[in-house]
Amino acid sequence: MTGTFTFPRGAFVGFDQIFDDLERLTVSHKKDHYPPHNVVKFSEDEYLIELAVTGFKREDIQICLHEGILTIEGKRDQRRDQDLYVYKGISGRQFKRSFRLSEFVEVTGADLDAGLLVVHLKRVVPEEKRPRVITINKPGESTHDNTHTKAELLTEASAGVSS
Repeated sequence: MTGTFTFPRGAFVGFDQIFDDLERLTVSHKKDHYPPHNVVKFSEDEYLIELAVTGFKREDIQICLHEGILTIEGKRDQRRDQDLYVYKGISGRQFKRSFRLSEFVEVTGADLDAGLLVVHLKRVVPEEKRPRVITINKPGESTHDNTHTKAELLTEASAGVSS
């Protein structure tokens, strides 16, 4: 499919943020993809974003998280006079990369080693948002709080096995 698709904003009320995000993503996708990056799912709740930032020092890179958008920006001075290059294959230009993080995803740290910037992310779901298992009372039992997290049920089950 070719051409540009515009969203019928008038048909949706209160969804301005979603439309702004979609437009931002389509515009940024059209741009070049410098620096190259990977998104790694390390475990069920842990992710890594890796960016190839050869030639950038820690002080050249700024990482900012605001309203669920992780922005990584790199700015540095030119290493040498551009007229000296016979061939230049290693880019060192400024960059700005943004990533929309899912709800409950937190940035837990970042490392820069051997030209690779690694941003550590972890999904931390609050207790009240986690799935709960509702136990069914036996006839004649009281109707007290019968909700348990999966972790609580596993702990109770393992305690019952060991006794």
